Amino acid sequence: MKTAFHATLILQCFAISLLLSCKGEKSQLELLHASIQTQLDSINGDVALAYVNLADPSDSLMINAEEEFHAASTMKVPVMIELYKQQKEGKIDLNDSIVLINEFKSIVDSSFYSMDIVDDSDDDIYSKIGTSVAFKDLTYSMITVSSNLATNVLIELVGAKNITATMRALGADKIKVLRGVEDTKAYELGLSNTTTAKDLMVIMRAIAESKAGTEADCVEMISILKDQQFNSIIPYFLPDEVKVAHKTGSIVGVHHDAGIVYLPDGRAYVLVILSKNLKEYDKATEQLAGLSKTVYDYMVGQ
Repeated sequence: MKTAFHATLILQCFAISLLLSCKGEKSQLELLHASIQTQLDSINGDVALAYVNLADPSDSLMINAEEEFHAASTMKVPVMIELYKQQKEGKIDLNDSIVLINEFKSIVDSSFYSMDIVDDSDDDIYSKIGTSVAFKDLTYSMITVSSNLATNVLIELVGAKNITATMRALGADKIKVLRGVEDTKAYELGLSNTTTAKDLMVIMRAIAESKAGTEADCVEMISILKDQQFNSIIPYFLPDEVKVAHKTGSIVGVHHDAGIVYLPDGRAYVLVILSKNLKEYDKATEQLAGLSKTVYDYMVGQ
């Protein structure tokens, strides 16, 4: 499917490159907006996009960027930021370990629930239950393989309210981290973690610009994000020499990606793509990857 879709995308990108080379009344950014909107109109679902050129923040694009979406696993980036923040404050040490347990309290009534390996993307961690695991290793698994079990342990460690407060301090006004993963009682009451494309752009930019922690901490966070194992959206159609520090998220009908894209010439940009109500998940995922390729072509064409 990738080959056929890639051929179509090449034709689309060629047409876009012709548009961007035009010397008409519209700016390159306006042409990019029009091209992205055309692609969005072909996706059977709801999509939001936020882009900013880190070298020139005035070069940015927001489409449905303040619309709220279920955060899915993108909320694991705020958890990571809070971990480093509390380490800086001396509250925790990421080199310390904890005995791994699979038991958590619902935010609804404090009743206990456990994670199911069937619903988790990280099988290996379940073999470590009952043993000591370092916080830094849990953090790595939470981001790179999106471990739900690791995430819940870490949220209980730093506190969901603290995570959200830190996001507000960074300028992310709407993102909410209310709970851990698979809290069914909370989900049934509509108590879910939410975000906007704009807010994810704000926090990814904060990491890229070393404002989400110390410079050394942000370098570590970027390194972890670059090891992301799920790469079906932002990096999918990009050349291998382009490096992407990113975090994905997916549940039924939802597929997200938020990342920092590093070009070989030293420039970088932040791109966030959120989606919901997807009717053709696999097809839509490749279309979302096509949006990333369009933004990349715009950047390299400048």
